[in-house]
Amino acid sequence: MLPAVSSSSRLTRGARVRLRTLVLSSALVAAGIQPVAAQTVDDDDASMTTQQLNLPQDVTVFGKSDPNVRKATAIVNGRIITGTDVDQRLALIITANGGKVSDEEKERLRVQVLRNLIDETLQIQEAAANDIKIAPEEIEQSYQRVAANFRKSPAEFDAYLRSQGSSAASIKRQIEGELAWSRLLRRNIQPFVNVSEDEVKSVIDRLNAAKGSDEYRIGEIYLSATPENQAQIVANARNIIQQIQQGGSFQAYARQFSEASTAAVGGDLGWIRPAQLPPELAQAAAEMQVGQIAGPIETVGGVSIIYVMDKRKVLTADPRDALLSLKQLSVMFPKGTTKEQAGAKAAEFAAAVKEIKGCGQANEIGARIGADVVDNDNVKVRDLPPQLQEILLNLQVGETTPPFGSITDGVRVLVVCGRDDPASANAPNADQIMAQLEEERVNKRARIYLRDLRRDAVIDYN
Repeated sequence: MLPAVSSSSRLTRGARVRLRTLVLSSALVAAGIQPVAAQTVDDDDASMTTQQLNLPQDVTVFGKSDPNVRKATAIVNGRIITGTDVDQRLALIITANGGKVSDEEKERLRVQVLRNLIDETLQIQEAAANDIKIAPEEIEQSYQRVAANFRKSPAEFDAYLRSQGSSAASIKRQIEGELAWSRLLRRNIQPFVNVSEDEVKSVIDRLNAAKGSDEYRIGEIYLSATPENQAQIVANARNIIQQIQQGGSFQAYARQFSEASTAAVGGDLGWIRPAQLPPELAQAAAEMQVGQIAGPIETVGGVSIIYVMDKRKVLTADPRDALLSLKQLSVMFPKGTTKEQAGAKAAEFAAAVKEIKGCGQANEIGARIGADVVDNDNVKVRDLPPQLQEILLNLQVGETTPPFGSITDGVRVLVVCGRDDPASANAPNADQIMAQLEEERVNKRARIYLRDLRRDAVIDYN
């Protein structure tokens, strides 16, 4: 018979919980494990707390059960990609577009960003499976170069990314993916790509035969597609084109979305003749002007967006490669200047600079009218705004451009002080041609490689 237990000796539920916690903690300590302190609430205390909060007995939860917990968006062969990963990478694209992305477009971009993160994860995993790992020091060096391109220190760039809703970790992950994939291709694909001397000679012969014809510097964004998702990929391509036409950076979109190996260099294919492109791309390029974008263009295995970055004649010196020595005379408008006042000031400035008969007079006249005078040597014509290129190409040494500017930037002219015309263009050498042919073949095999990785991957979506 069990002994009677007085009411004063009975353990409350809260005390029993504390006792079990104490026993468990003792067992963990005995096992050499430091337990985490547990917090409990007695039944009586809990009841009082509930009454104070006036909580309903029948609770219905609206919205997310815990908005602070970010669940996985996808799990790629065991590697988790969270919603935060997607948000931070998406923020980079939005930043590259000056924040001018609609909510509807953000959702479409989010789908594409997730797809790119999956590909990036597959590339890093495949590189690791081949004993290719990118050292943290190497990633950090690349990150420092990216920060320097933004004219910021790494710490300043960290803060800038956070202010834009992204993070250093997001960019470093992308850097790791690009370096790992590039190294993997150099090991597993490039050694098995062969280009014969006869092929190189054939290209040189075609170049010589094409002397004087057009060649283009083309940027490409390639998106792979299957018959099942072709319509969706075409729609994604149209959305990308729309964003670029509204001021987005082609290079930024190419780095984020293109599945070609040229994504790492902003989609830049280099100088290429239409005959070197697939027929559908060649036809589009031949009808485009510099600065135009075309697509989506259906190609074998997917769709392409192409952008004409520049144009020149094959094996012909380009006048825009001339180097100029310039003097710039500029006058700023005081804050609050009206359009009429700016026009009058610009007219006075134009009348004064007409007296310039050579660079020797530029400083004297600049001082007389209160203009700032700046020397600019070794300026390549093609690096200047398109509106000024044609004007400067038609000027002789000592002549000035018409005045140009705005109320914000003031009014200015350029004086041509010297010109070094470009040397005659020569055909690329055999090594350069061989490298280009090898790159094209590596690029093609890389797309097949990535397609196979996607096919064999185990991907869980939430």
